[in-house]
Amino acid sequence: MPIDHDARTVRAPTTTSRGWTPVIALAGGIALLVASEFLPASVLPALAGDLGVSEGTAGLAVAATAIAGAVTAPSIAVLLPRTDRRRVLVGLLVAGAVANLAVAVAPHFAVLLAGRLVLGIAIAGYWSFALGVGTHAVPGRSGLVSAAIAFGVSVATVVGIPIAALVSDVVGWRAAFAGAAALSVLGAVALAAAVPPVPAHPGAGLAMLRRAVRNGRLVASVACIVLVAFGNFAAYPYIRLAIDEVAPASTAWLLVVWGVGGMAGNIAAGALVRWLRPAAAAAPVLIAVGLLLTAVATSLPLLAVGIVVWGIGFNMVPVVTQVWVTRVEPERAESAMGLQVTAFQVAITLGASAGGAIVDARGAGAALLTGATFAALAALGFGLLRVPRA
Repeated sequence: MPIDHDARTVRAPTTTSRGWTPVIALAGGIALLVASEFLPASVLPALAGDLGVSEGTAGLAVAATAIAGAVTAPSIAVLLPRTDRRRVLVGLLVAGAVANLAVAVAPHFAVLLAGRLVLGIAIAGYWSFALGVGTHAVPGRSGLVSAAIAFGVSVATVVGIPIAALVSDVVGWRAAFAGAAALSVLGAVALAAAVPPVPAHPGAGLAMLRRAVRNGRLVASVACIVLVAFGNFAAYPYIRLAIDEVAPASTAWLLVVWGVGGMAGNIAAGALVRWLRPAAAAAPVLIAVGLLLTAVATSLPLLAVGIVVWGIGFNMVPVVTQVWVTRVEPERAESAMGLQVTAFQVAITLGASAGGAIVDARGAGAALLTGATFAALAALGFGLLRVPRA
């Protein structure tokens, strides 16, 4: 069987006959999981009030997800070195459904955190394998596949998170999580039907991971990913609080605006990956500018501009960093992707935790300014690093 050198996965001759349907199913799955991950941001005041915790503490529902993801991302390929990747992804979507259901019926915050830990496992595992599965289905198109999967993330923010906010306001935050559980089951069924079997990389396992972490350029890249993701997630769980300080009546459509900016960022990143180094540096610059504008806004127009720019910048990051790490470490792309996901999850954990403490002490604006500072540092790092040509 031929080898797809872009994804470094074995490709069956019949894979391409399915066209882009598997990629659409993969994007739908990640959209459901990411919408679930960030649901607390859209229902934070109601969730905190119902469970009797502060809004800063409630933001740890995002951090708990990331803690599990940070452990899962580098280890799942080691624990499942030979398991068919389609079967793994279907199982992870089912796990996401169970996690959302647990949150929907949680009698207190500890049960909610347990459900969020399970969700973190599902998200990190899915992210680690989705690009490889997509490039197996559509070989030689890693940039477009990465953009398509990241587009699913934007759909989650444009559609899922604002709808969750509306559902929470009308029938309660628990209904939003129950709906996410049902949709995750449907996503698992769709994925099983659309995606062909995907064998594991022949070299997958602990040895591959050990070789990957010896690549100094990859490790430096992962450090920059941590910086930019920390900057974003020190602020993002508290986006509704920042909006409520300026335009509380506009919350739903401003969340939509963030996601629309994200869609534009996905499209731009997919087109710009041919100039990978400038694109990787530009994304955190946009995040920093967007966060700064959002933090200082005293009027609705300026707030909207800041949120759009923020959305564009952050949603460029998954696309460019997926391509970046697989270009830096092409022979061990699955492990490189696992480390990229780990970087995100560690940063989400640290960022959401730090942001929660800052929000409780000094308000949402201070959290946004902290995020802008870290995003600017990430831009500097990506600008200084070199990446191999495609």
